[in-house]
Amino acid sequence: MFRWFNNRRRKKLTQAPFLPLWEDIIRRNIALYCVMDDAERAHLRALIQVFIAEKHWEGAGGLELTDEIRVTVSAQACLLLLGLPHNYYKNVDSIIIYPSTVVLPQRQPCFLGNTLIQEEVGQPILGQAIQHGPVIIIWDAALHGGRRSKDGHNVIYHEFAHKLDMLDGTVNGTPPLRDRAEYRDWNLTCSREYLRIKHSTAKGKKKFLNSYAATNEAEFFAVATEQFFEQPRLMIKHAPDLYRVLQEYYCQNPAEHFSGINEC
Repeated sequence: MFRWFNNRRRKKLTQAPFLPLWEDIIRRNIALYCVMDDAERAHLRALIQVFIAEKHWEGAGGLELTDEIRVTVSAQACLLLLGLPHNYYKNVDSIIIYPSTVVLPQRQPCFLGNTLIQEEVGQPILGQAIQHGPVIIIWDAALHGGRRSKDGHNVIYHEFAHKLDMLDGTVNGTPPLRDRAEYRDWNLTCSREYLRIKHSTAKGKKKFLNSYAATNEAEFFAVATEQFFEQPRLMIKHAPDLYRVLQEYYCQNPAEHFSGINEC
């Protein structure tokens, strides 16, 4: 019964006209939007309508929330969902937005996969995805990531990839997949590329992924997601098998229409 009411509510949300102001915000702040086809844009707009309505939004550090903030963050988070079976990030209840880079107070140590993580005191962040907790986003980084979609860095993609990873209750760089064959292919491919990045980082060699990917398997997946959507051709060149498994997971092929961004 609850699912029926939930689906009915969502259908009502998506049938409402999409606000022209929101459309203007997406076109101004989301570079990838202009290279999508009409069906993809319509799908993204529907996702945004539900996502904005269902999440609790909170401005922090003196930030006053606006439609521009909600729509810009939502568009990037929902872009990851375009090809996925999903429930609108059911493990995200709250999104906390700070205006600029912030140093958060120390929390209790937590487990990342099977590893005990002790946060560094006084470490500035651009974003953070907390298991069984909110997503914390820095607004100026989110805006930069949406407008500059070719530099390989996007805090929204990164943190919401963590939330996809967390859907099965663990944080190990492997989101819920479809079947045993996909898990086998994913583990073989991602383990090989993760070890290659770790080896290159240890040797001080130039890498095709940001060195933060060598931190652990969870960060590897989040960083790889950033590059998959931001620099797909670079990933195809240096790690075609990694691109392939991410393409199969996200059911998207960003390299297909990526060149059009400069022409928008």
